[in-house]
Amino acid sequence: MTPRKLKDKFIEFFLSKNHQEIPSSSLVPENDPTTLFVSAGIQPLAPYFLGKKHPVGSRLVNVQKCVRTCDIDLVGDAFHHTFFEMLGNWSLGDYFKKEMIPWSFEFLTKELNINADHLYATCFAGDKDAPKDNVSANFWQKLGIPKKRIHFLPKKENWWGPAGTTGPCGPDSEMFVDISPNSPPIDFKKGCDSGRFREIWNDVFIQYLKNEKGKFEKLVQNNIDTGMGVERNIAILNSFTDHYLTVIWQPIIKKIEEISGEKYTTDNIRPMRIIADHLRSAVFIIADGMQPSNKEAGYVLRRLIRRAVRQAKLIGIENNFTEKIGQTVLNNQNNYAGIYPELNQNADLILATLENEENKFRKTLNKGLRQIQKMISSDKKITGKDAFDLYQNYGFPCEMTKEELEKHGLKFSSKEYKEFCSCNSDHQAKSRTLSVGKFKSGLADNSEIITKYHTTTHLLNSALRQVLGDHVWQAGSNITKERLRFDFVHQDKLTDKEKQQTEDLVNEKIKKALPVSCQTMNITDVKNNSSIVAIFGAKYPDKVTVYTIGNLKKSFSKEVCTGPHVKNTSELGSFCILKEESCGSGRRRIYAKLM
Repeated sequence: MTPRKLKDKFIEFFLSKNHQEIPSSSLVPENDPTTLFVSAGIQPLAPYFLGKKHPVGSRLVNVQKCVRTCDIDLVGDAFHHTFFEMLGNWSLGDYFKKEMIPWSFEFLTKELNINADHLYATCFAGDKDAPKDNVSANFWQKLGIPKKRIHFLPKKENWWGPAGTTGPCGPDSEMFVDISPNSPPIDFKKGCDSGRFREIWNDVFIQYLKNEKGKFEKLVQNNIDTGMGVERNIAILNSFTDHYLTVIWQPIIKKIEEISGEKYTTDNIRPMRIIADHLRSAVFIIADGMQPSNKEAGYVLRRLIRRAVRQAKLIGIENNFTEKIGQTVLNNQNNYAGIYPELNQNADLILATLENEENKFRKTLNKGLRQIQKMISSDKKITGKDAFDLYQNYGFPCEMTKEELEKHGLKFSSKEYKEFCSCNSDHQAKSRTLSVGKFKSGLADNSEIITKYHTTTHLLNSALRQVLGDHVWQAGSNITKERLRFDFVHQDKLTDKEKQQTEDLVNEKIKKALPVSCQTMNITDVKNNSSIVAIFGAKYPDKVTVYTIGNLKKSFSKEVCTGPHVKNTSELGSFCILKEESCGSGRRRIYAKLM
């Protein structure tokens, strides 16, 4: 089965169950300050699990682009990825377990033709926060899955969320397929982690809200959130244990083989997987407006590209190649070409960014090479700590340090390698702590200060368009409890006068105590109304919410948005621009705060 056929089947199945298809959100979250990237289909929908009405309806389905940075260091095995596509359907206070579990069984057995005798399920075992999920287990049994193929697991395995310390969450029921049904039978409970049973889908029952005190409160409504990974399931449905052998990855792997002159075997497998994964991820992240930098999401993008270049050196690729891999991703007719318009719209930018970042990094690598040669010529013993410093400061892999030493008849002992690994592990732990720190406020923080900053970005966007011109478009935003960051399309550095005019205009509208209102509109009407601002290049569902600041007939700002917002600008206090800087070619960035 091809990826396109799987995605089409999934969407069509839930359309037949009265769902509405919504487009994939950008990988770079616009209204969620708690995370660097959208990592699950639920993320852009979080407010609607808490009772807010979605403009399209209460039954939704889509294919969501996702990036998970927690798995970067695991990429290189047969199944971990940073970027992936997630099939998902949602019930926002509509249907629940009674409908979802039979639909799951129907889709797997009727649409994907999986033998029901090869299906297994896990359910939540229960604890002090929520009861054992006998309801789900009973539904599976009624569908023909016997008790021996149903396993109850604790919260660590069968509970989703919250993404941070607070937010919507709940127990889940996971579905597995026996990929070796003709082998001697083994107990599912004992063989859950054996690799023989592969997870194919997950039904999450979003029933709870974890509050700031760590207590689990019942939500005002029962919700469904499901997740079916395209990459994983294409491998399962085509009987591959290695994801990189499927049609999703083979065009990229074959291009790497062509460039390197090596084959996808033995020592080359891990580097080729990392190159394929990281550059595919980079293509999609750049397409959604991100540029390499030394901060947050831009740093992740830079790390992905540079790690791919380091791995390429290990298989003999010495010349620039990332642009060629990027073009292969863009041309992938089996999966992406024609589906994601942002890839076509930003193709030149994507390829230019890859080329530019690779050039920069190769210069840094050459500095690292000169540094290690200087250390060798001075007869300095290179320790594990030295090797890590070369890696950290110049991107010089430990394997290349070892190789350079061997060229000069020197050895890098196992003791020194252990020291390098220890330093690297400490660094990775710190990096993970920083990433986890992004989630402190929970998924889609709707606290008072975040709500204020969100409304302020609308005022700032309109003010910039009045001061600089209608060519200004929002290119991204990030909000914390301390400040807002707003990226926009504009070529030139703002003058002191332009910054002051922008700041004064925002403060003027705050002092005027303008009302903030919301209405649901058809996207066709929005596109035909030049006074309504939307994010340039974004994909929207058929119905959207439009927030207006000021009177409906004579407003200061009208934007397509999901909120949250204050009710009146007088709640905002006063606005101050802290800094204005470049954030990429033809893009500027403003940092500002409320006081």
